[in-house]
Amino acid sequence: MKISAKVREYLREVMEERVAFNHLLGIKFESFDPDAPALRFDMRPDLLGNPSRRILHGGVISATLDVVGGLAIMMKLVHAAPPGADGSDFPNMGTIDLRVDYLRPGRGKHFIATGRVVRMGSRVAVTHMELVNDDGQLIATGGAAYMIG
Repeated sequence: MKISAKVREYLREVMEERVAFNHLLGIKFESFDPDAPALRFDMRPDLLGNPSRRILHGGVISATLDVVGGLAIMMKLVHAAPPGADGSDFPNMGTIDLRVDYLRPGRGKHFIATGRVVRMGSRVAVTHMELVNDDGQLIATGGAAYMIG
């Protein structure tokens, strides 16, 4: 099922504007791929964890991976929705477990986070996530479980 322009715009508004923390981080949609949606944000001085080394704060990395994991679940739910659904009736979701592996210092001009659902149950979903920089270097990976409903 292809995502309608209306649903895409709704998802964009929620992820980029309505969730204030996402807006603060400057998160923008990079891809609406239903199997691997992606978000992007630019490096800014206020996102640095170590100003002298000019590297991204670990909390920004963790938060972004958490957001893209939730987005991956939302995309799966949109694709499983009956025809004509507008995508605005998502169940409540909450992170119940999040693991992040920091692989390299967060250096780059911009970063792209991608999420994939590895298991979708009726009450719990599990995702894997990756964060790369503008050179394609893998900065961090993550795994998370989310309560749905």
